[in-house]
Amino acid sequence: MRTYGRLTNADGSKTWVEVSTDANGFNDNVYLTTLAQVLKLNLGESPFYATYGIPAYQTVVTQVYPDYYAMLTQEEFAPHFAALTITRVQGSNPPVYNVSAVTHAGALLTTQVAT
Repeated sequence: MRTYGRLTNADGSKTWVEVSTDANGFNDNVYLTTLAQVLKLNLGESPFYATYGIPAYQTVVTQVYPDYYAMLTQEEFAPHFAALTITRVQGSNPPVYNVSAVTHAGALLTTQVAT
C-alpha cells in the first residue's frame, strides 16, 4: 500500500514523497499521511471520497468549529491504529488539530495539522 505526502524542505520548497508499507508489513505511516491529508481536505472536494474532509468554508460562515467532522474522521481512521485521538488546539484560528496515534508496533506518532 502506498500514498503520497508533501514534505516541506529546509529552504521552504515542497516536494512529494512516497509513503509505503514498512518492512514489517504495517501501514500505519500510510494511514497517518492519508489522515493528515483528509484533515486538510474540504468536504466534498475529493471526486473519489466525497465524505472525506472538513467543511472549512461553511465553518467560516457559521463561525462553528468543525469538531463533528473531525470526530467522523477519527472514527473512520481509528480501526487502522491501535489507538487514535484527534483534538482541536484551543484558541487556534483556523482550527489546528493535534493527532496522536499508537501504531500496531506500539510506537506513538504525534503531529499537528492545520485545516
